[in-house]
Amino acid sequence: MRIKSNLSRLKPYLLRHKKDLILGFIFAVGASLLALLIPYVLRCVIDGLKTLVNKETLLLYALFIVSISIIGGLFRYLTTRRLMGIAFGIEYELRNELLNHLQKLSLSYFHKMKTGDIMARATNDLKAVRMLLGHGIRNFLNTIIMGSGAIILMLMIDYKLTLYSLIPLPILTTAVSIFSSRIFHRFQKVQEQFSSISTGVQENLSGIRVVKAYVQEENEKRKFRKLNQNYMDKNMSLAKIWGLFFPFIMLIAGIGMVIVLWFGGQQVIMDKITLGQFVQFTGYLMMLTWPMMALGWVINLMQRGSASMARLIEILDQVPEIKDSEYTQDIRTLKGEIEFKNISFAYDGKVVLKNINLKIPKGITIGIIGPTGSGKTTLINLIPRLLEARKGSLAIDGVDIKTIPLKVLRKNIGYVPQETFLFSESVKENIIYGLEDFDEAKLRRAASISALSDEIERFPQRYETTVGERGVTLSGGQKQRTALSRAIIREPKILILDDAFSNVDVHTEEKILKELHKFRKGRTCILVSHRISTIQNADLLAVLKDGQIIEQGTHKELIARDGIYANMYRQQQLEEELEKM
Repeated sequence: MRIKSNLSRLKPYLLRHKKDLILGFIFAVGASLLALLIPYVLRCVIDGLKTLVNKETLLLYALFIVSISIIGGLFRYLTTRRLMGIAFGIEYELRNELLNHLQKLSLSYFHKMKTGDIMARATNDLKAVRMLLGHGIRNFLNTIIMGSGAIILMLMIDYKLTLYSLIPLPILTTAVSIFSSRIFHRFQKVQEQFSSISTGVQENLSGIRVVKAYVQEENEKRKFRKLNQNYMDKNMSLAKIWGLFFPFIMLIAGIGMVIVLWFGGQQVIMDKITLGQFVQFTGYLMMLTWPMMALGWVINLMQRGSASMARLIEILDQVPEIKDSEYTQDIRTLKGEIEFKNISFAYDGKVVLKNINLKIPKGITIGIIGPTGSGKTTLINLIPRLLEARKGSLAIDGVDIKTIPLKVLRKNIGYVPQETFLFSESVKENIIYGLEDFDEAKLRRAASISALSDEIERFPQRYETTVGERGVTLSGGQKQRTALSRAIIREPKILILDDAFSNVDVHTEEKILKELHKFRKGRTCILVSHRISTIQNADLLAVLKDGQIIEQGTHKELIARDGIYANMYRQQQLEEELEKM
């Protein structure tokens, strides 16, 4: 039932290719009928050897068989072309649907799901489904058509002999039932282990600089050898059951042949059937051998395809935690007023934010500061709905954020996260990422505001310079400023900078903040930083500690209050003076 349930998900895809499926079936019928004709021709030749057949007739029969084989081969080619075309087409559709669905899933899903595991499902598991749809359907059709045709023709020759030859069939059916379940479970373990290998390799390559810095190459190689050994062991476990299955089917076919030779030979001796009929019958029995072998291959592909489809369904059935509400309003643009009302948030039961109440008027700049782990990043991730609060409400321009279309919400927000990510493209492509219409003037202005333009001009190919994987050819500060340019070029109504200057020197930071002061006029700007120098000129400051806002006000007001913010300010001033000494 599990196999049926998994594979039933492929029905809509197959229906979209109904025309090709029907043509493939017609070509398969044509190829099988032509193949079934050959034993009949051999019967005519053998039975006519003593009387009617001469050299000329033999030549005609030979040419006839050759012609049948050529036309049959053409039909098999057309069958394969149609059915394999369906398989590749559905693989293409499934891959697109998988990526589209992954794009809709919330960040929390990717916190739980490893990248390597997702990649394994998008490659190895999709391949197994494609093999089922291509080779599996083709061999299944050949098995059904050829097997049914051969049995019908065998019954027409001698029904008793046919019944004798099918005696081993119940044994085959029982064996198939036993083997198929074991193949399914063992292949599922193989795919799970492949996911573990993919995850291990992905993490190793992503963290290659850490591996080398801590001289952990040998340790990583040992870990990979262990994963690889487990993968081989699971594959060998699958190979053992599959290796036993194939010879077992051959044994069943051999038993059937022995029965036919024994009883059929006696029928010939007693002149109940002719020698030509006996040859024709054995020809059909030989044709049954391949369908029996192909049946084992089909079952193997079905088990593998079902196991892989189950793993794909696990992703496709994931419901996005964050999506457009059924009460979504027709809003096209935002002004930028933000208000948190009694917002609380928890990660897996661990409370990160508690009863946050904060109003940010449109067009102002607010600075958010607090010790590590105080909830600053979580708080700002609620604004573009990268995270969703379970308690309280968040409104923009007086409208509940859940009723604002996600595309509109995020299009109006420019966000520079703590962890800068750059694509393996040129500097230009990274900056204009997400921009609908390219504008050279906007590109240069964004780079200028981020204090990056002068450095870009010194690059080998300027804006066309490729930054390498994750921006490996750039310094930490250059990567952050490229990400800042990416946010600025969109000219968003709300600009969120999450510790966006942590890798930038103080002099460059001052230069950027001066340029940002002009740019952010009329925009709501949220600055998150550990440095008070970054946020002290903001219109409003909020101090977080243990998930709560414990102080609010301007820089002067908070210094006068002589609380946590004032202590942080004095401490940072002391550190700066010590650095100058």
